[in-house]
Amino acid sequence: MTTYFSDASFKFLRALAKHNDKAWFAANKQKYEDHVRQPFLRLLTDLQPDLAQVSPHFRSDPKTVGGSLFRIYRDARFSNDKSPYKSWQGARLYHERRKQVPAPSFYVHLQPGECFVGAGLWHPEPDTQRRIRQFIVDNPGSWKAAAHAPKFRKRFEFEEGEMLSRPPRGFPADFEFIDDLRHKNFVFWRLLDNGTMTGPKLRQTLAADLAALAPFVDYLCAALDLEF
Repeated sequence: MTTYFSDASFKFLRALAKHNDKAWFAANKQKYEDHVRQPFLRLLTDLQPDLAQVSPHFRSDPKTVGGSLFRIYRDARFSNDKSPYKSWQGARLYHERRKQVPAPSFYVHLQPGECFVGAGLWHPEPDTQRRIRQFIVDNPGSWKAAAHAPKFRKRFEFEEGEMLSRPPRGFPADFEFIDDLRHKNFVFWRLLDNGTMTGPKLRQTLAADLAALAPFVDYLCAALDLEF
């Protein structure tokens, strides 16, 4: 079985969090390549056939530019935090039509003590939020099956970081899943421990998670008239 990340991957990211400046990164860029970026690109390559079994319309793309892997460089233009680098590495396994229309994605996150896998829509525009909320109201049975199945809820958490303080206007207050409509992000996720990320079963673990997240992503695709 193949391993991808190692203790050296986490050691680099912890050091980057401590020494987040261009001079340090330049001096340690080869460690980033060897222990973080290249292993992640290999993982993305190996996950593509697993993802294709889940859906032919999603991509685990190892291209170095414009692929699934996010850049380590932060966009600090509109942030109070001006540090130039992220202290984590993430990858989005995206829908083939992501550049034309809003689309859900799968996501893998590498960060010491905070690794996770998830899927859904992060920070969708208000119009996209309304479409999903209305689709849930119009299709509550399939929402229950996709997002409230006991086995699914035991494995994944509904991201609750940003929620409306009360149900959105225009939706029935007595709706069975009215609290779900308060979410601004439609994301389910689960933590992965460091040992899983550095172990020999990472690909198999992620492949199983992608398959388990598929009904939820399929539902979001249906809400947005996307193929799954």
